[in-house]
Amino acid sequence: MQNFGPASDEPTRLANIVSPMFLGQTGWVQELQDGAKAELLAGADAQDDCAVFRVDGPMEVVLGSDYVRGPKFRLYELGYLSNYDIGYYLAMANLSDIAAMGALPIALLSVIRYPKSLPDTDFTTVIEGIRDACREVNTLNVGGDIGSAERIILSASAMGIVEQGRSLLRGGARPGDRLCVTGPTGIAASAQRYFGIFDSGSTKLPDEREELLISAWRRPRALVRQGRCLSTSGVVTSCQDTSDGLKAGIQSLAVASSVGFMVDESALPIADIVTEVAVLTDCEITSLIMGDSVDFQLVFTVAEEDVPQLSKIFADAGLQFFSIGHATEAHEVSLRRADGTVEALPGTPWRHAT
Repeated sequence: MQNFGPASDEPTRLANIVSPMFLGQTGWVQELQDGAKAELLAGADAQDDCAVFRVDGPMEVVLGSDYVRGPKFRLYELGYLSNYDIGYYLAMANLSDIAAMGALPIALLSVIRYPKSLPDTDFTTVIEGIRDACREVNTLNVGGDIGSAERIILSASAMGIVEQGRSLLRGGARPGDRLCVTGPTGIAASAQRYFGIFDSGSTKLPDEREELLISAWRRPRALVRQGRCLSTSGVVTSCQDTSDGLKAGIQSLAVASSVGFMVDESALPIADIVTEVAVLTDCEITSLIMGDSVDFQLVFTVAEEDVPQLSKIFADAGLQFFSIGHATEAHEVSLRRADGTVEALPGTPWRHAT
C-alpha cells in the first residue's frame, strides 16, 4: 500500500493526534451487578506513565493480551482491509478474550509500532479504529506504547472485571453437559476463501453479499453481553471464544475438561452466506463452519437441566444460543452426520506457531 501525506515525529503525533483523541477519560466508572466497581483515576488524558484504576468490592480481575499481524493480513495486502479496520480488529480480538471469560471490559492498552514514513493520516485511522471498537463495547483505550519500527506492528492487552467466583474457564465441562455456541461460525473463513483464494472469474457474489462477507473482518464484535449472561447465570461449566475456529474451541474445552464431545451436524447454525461460498468454491460446508475462522462467537457447556434457565436469561436479553452437541466420557471429539454416521470432527483449526 503506497503512503501519501506528511509523517510527523512521535512527540508531534502524541500532541496533535493521540492526546486530543482521549480527552475526558479520567473519572470513568464501570460497575458490576453486585456493586463492585472500577473507577479510572488517571487515563490516557492524564499523560502519566500508566493508567490508574481504583477497584472496590469483591471481584476478579481478568487480563488478556494478543498480537495482530497488522499489514501482514492477507486481506489487508489485497486491499480489502484499511488501517482503520486492522486497528478495530486489534481491539476486538483482545476484548473477545475478556468476553469469553464473562468479564466486563474496563480497559485496553495498545502497542502501535510503525515505519517512520507512515503518514499521519494512516496513523490516525489506526488509533481511531482502536478507539471506536472500544466504544462499541463501552470501554476505553487507556494508553500503551507508540513508536517507530520497520513495519506496522500491533499488539494490545485487555482488562476486565467479573463477580467473584464467576470467571468462565475452559475446564469444568462434565459428561452429559450440553455443548452450545452463540451463533454461526465460518463467516470469516468464507471471506478468506472467497477474497483470498477463490478465482471467481465470471462467477461472483452480488456486491451486498461481498460486503456482508468482508464485514466479518472489518467489524468483528466481542460478545460482551453474551459473556455476561453466561457468567451471571452461574450455570455455565466451561467457555471460550472461537477466535481459532469452532473446532479448535471445542477441542480446547475437551482437553481442559478431560471430556470428549459429540457434535450433531444437523444442529449447527449455518449462515446463508457460508452456504453460498461453500457452493461457489466447492468446499464441504461443515469443514468451513468448523475450521480456522475468527468469528468470535462463544462456545460453552451447561448442564442439561440448566439449559431452560439459561435460555430464558438469553431470551430476556434479546439474545440466543444454539445447542450443538454434548460432552462424553470418551475423550474423542466427533461429529454425528445428518445420516447418523459418526466420524472425526472435520475442518482444520488454527494452530499458533511455536
